[in-house]
Amino acid sequence: MELVNGQYTSSGINLGEIAATFDAPVYVYDGNKIIEQYTRLTNAFKPLNIKVKYACKALNNSAILKLLKNHGSGLDTVSINEVQLGLRAGFKPEDIIFTPNCVSIEEIQEAVKLGVHINIDNISILEQFGDIYGNSIPCCIRINPHILAGGNTKISTGHIDSKFGISVYQLRHVARVVKTSNIRVNGLHMHTGSDILDAGVFLQGAEILFDAAKDFPDLEFVDFGSGFKVAYKDEDITTDIEELAAALSKRFLEFCEEYGKTLELWFEPGKFLVSESGYFLVKVNVLKQTTATVFVGVDSGLNHLIRPMLYDSYHSIINLSNPEGKQRIYTVVGYICETDTFGWDRKLNEVHEGDILCFKNAGAYGFTMSSNYNARFKPAEVLIWNNKAQLIRKRETFDDLTKNEVEISF
Repeated sequence: MELVNGQYTSSGINLGEIAATFDAPVYVYDGNKIIEQYTRLTNAFKPLNIKVKYACKALNNSAILKLLKNHGSGLDTVSINEVQLGLRAGFKPEDIIFTPNCVSIEEIQEAVKLGVHINIDNISILEQFGDIYGNSIPCCIRINPHILAGGNTKISTGHIDSKFGISVYQLRHVARVVKTSNIRVNGLHMHTGSDILDAGVFLQGAEILFDAAKDFPDLEFVDFGSGFKVAYKDEDITTDIEELAAALSKRFLEFCEEYGKTLELWFEPGKFLVSESGYFLVKVNVLKQTTATVFVGVDSGLNHLIRPMLYDSYHSIINLSNPEGKQRIYTVVGYICETDTFGWDRKLNEVHEGDILCFKNAGAYGFTMSSNYNARFKPAEVLIWNNKAQLIRKRETFDDLTKNEVEISF
């Protein structure tokens, strides 16, 4: 985002004009930023055979999926519906990995029929998978390394109390299941959580995966998930991708030599690719001053952007309508019948009713976690690409709220 001639723009497109054209609330994504992040990651690991599988749970609009596919990305999916979205967007089945959690064997079988990579994260499903397929269908195994990493307990997935993955302490059991059912394991997977800063966490996890690999002679890839931290505040420290790549690449090449063949190195970034590309634009409905606080009430709430309420996440807020106004302190809240505070005691350029505010870093887990709570409509989505702003999802209408209801007689 840049301030040009008193107007905030992204890739040269005026964000205020987007709000005027498509109305608010609206999610806006800058495709150039997404591809910039994708290119940075792939370039950092360029000497290796790296495969990026975009974690589409972060943002699954088909236009975003097609954009990343066209630039060489694969796809990481966690539900059979995400698999279908990926296939609909044009991804080849072999470019999709399916990493569900606590799903039925029937959903796994659906994914097998669609031809995607299967990633299994519990012994029960592994046993059932082996009984059904033997070595006819390969699978990846997700390991829980028992590493506590991530910026919030709700996004830390690799620690000992996490529901994700098979414990490293159960690998002897896994080896027995694999041998007994003649399962062909072609990949090992690990994901410790989001907002990881220390390259040492990845290296620690790498050693666990490399050690586990000794029991699996048919590997084709190892998958380190993601968790790269992006900046939510100007002073935030982020993952140094280039430093991580230098350290991990060196150790990975050593491992491949020890293993006896060159494997593919996979990553599954979600937030890293799309978070900073996203802006959520809302309109100020009302200014409400109490004895202690000046509230800015906007035409949105936790139904559209739940991260601040769910994760205590921080999103910078900018007044697009008055970029050079005097700064005052406000608390920005939503219109939902819950406490849905976007930000306490924020310094904003003076706010007036009708102004357009912008939440930055809204590309990841914004629209995909939205809901119809309070019977509110989900917002529109817009993509900045090829020097123009294009609508990629229409705003919902009342018919969308009721179309699946079934009338009964009373």
